[in-house]
Amino acid sequence: MSVILALDQSTSATKALLFDLQGNLLDRSSLEHKQHYPKPGWVEHDAEEIYTNTIEVIRTLLARHDNLRADVLCLSITNQRETLVVFERGTGKPLYHAIVWQCRRGEPICDHLLKAGYGDDVRRITGLRIDTYFPASKITWLLENEPAIKHKLESGAALIGTIDTYLIYRLTHGAVFATDHTNASRTLLFDISKLAWDDQLCALFGVPHRALADVRDSNATFGETTVEGVLAKPIPICGVMGDSQAALFAEHCFTPGMAKITFGTGSSVLLNIGDQLRLSETGGVTTIGWRMNGTTIYAFEGIINFTGGTIAWLRDQLELIRDPHETEALAESVPDNGGVYLIPAFVGLSAPYWKPNAKAAIVGLTPSATRAHVVRAALESIAYQVKDVLDLMCAQAEIEMRQVQGDGGMVSNHFLMQFVADVTRLKVRAATLPELSPLGAALAGMLGMKVYQSLADLDALPHNFTEYVPDADADRFAAAYAGWQSAVMQVLI
Repeated sequence: MSVILALDQSTSATKALLFDLQGNLLDRSSLEHKQHYPKPGWVEHDAEEIYTNTIEVIRTLLARHDNLRADVLCLSITNQRETLVVFERGTGKPLYHAIVWQCRRGEPICDHLLKAGYGDDVRRITGLRIDTYFPASKITWLLENEPAIKHKLESGAALIGTIDTYLIYRLTHGAVFATDHTNASRTLLFDISKLAWDDQLCALFGVPHRALADVRDSNATFGETTVEGVLAKPIPICGVMGDSQAALFAEHCFTPGMAKITFGTGSSVLLNIGDQLRLSETGGVTTIGWRMNGTTIYAFEGIINFTGGTIAWLRDQLELIRDPHETEALAESVPDNGGVYLIPAFVGLSAPYWKPNAKAAIVGLTPSATRAHVVRAALESIAYQVKDVLDLMCAQAEIEMRQVQGDGGMVSNHFLMQFVADVTRLKVRAATLPELSPLGAALAGMLGMKVYQSLADLDALPHNFTEYVPDADADRFAAAYAGWQSAVMQVLI
């Protein structure tokens, strides 16, 4: 049988997955990579380690399915979107650690541009806000602080890309330098109306236009690869999408008004707004949901910097837990949060606050507070941030939402999913398959390879989820959310 090989390169790990042509997951292999924190607020990855892990996870996965090796139809790619790699033309070797979307080193550059009055023009062109979350200011930082890289970029000896671009370049041995519209739309350099790199923005951030990739539809072909000889014959790279948009696609959110939440290291809340560009006016951003077969679908997005990352912080920094799976039982071991709220502003707060200088805090501690209260507060903070963003987006889109789709590793935490439903007052349909981003890329690959002809064909495929219904005691959760809002005000002052 034919299968799709999907690569999911996320903030914390690289996964290879095999899907059949019904979208069923057959197997997966995963490797984590190291997180580098060279200075407070700075976050980096070793791009060479990521590429090595890419080859290794694919090799490991296919070694377990040697009978399917000749049946791989294509390789589809989904990726952490705003992480930046500068690499050498020809070899593809990284010239600097990948600068991760969480990294705040571009903050002074963004502050300068905002004070100079560029915010409205940038939002009109890109749909985004000037914020160091997006790669443009990080490129400026490299140009200002790394003379050798500046010289290579200006001479054409170096190239700039998001993770998908870097991996495609390496996997094709430099034959293809390309990205898709979903990733390009996250750089702060791309005109989402004209669907082209913007010369004005390239000049504003000092980015050489020649260093930017060709932009293709998500279901286009991005060259061929043998994955460094893991495969005997080359296969097409087909189906490339940024992870959050890929999850929206995999959730079958094909109709305007449908929304999803990806619960990852950070979280992205995306709302399909259709094929007409509308700019968010209330603190969110507008992005390209996908572009396939010449049709562009737009989405409103609310970005939450720390969700699953907060749980990792409890484990790695505070050592309150040994494993994220412990959090569910700990949260349920106490009747409520005991008045404790955790504000995870580790790298500032994004939508709807957009306060990059905000600092994380735990408020409401009393002598009776326990480890369980802090862990519960961490989980609850995820739901409160989701409500912040959904309320913002629904008001802007002028829709009344009744349900939302959920995906990502944390959908297996039943306490969290139920609390999201209780606080938002929405039905939450949590995907049975946590890794929907690689499925979305695989579905785009199936469209590109003509396995299916239309979105209607994809919508007929199985879509499995667990449904959570809001608790009847709405007043109790309204009071809890009011406590959250008061706690946030303490870090915004």
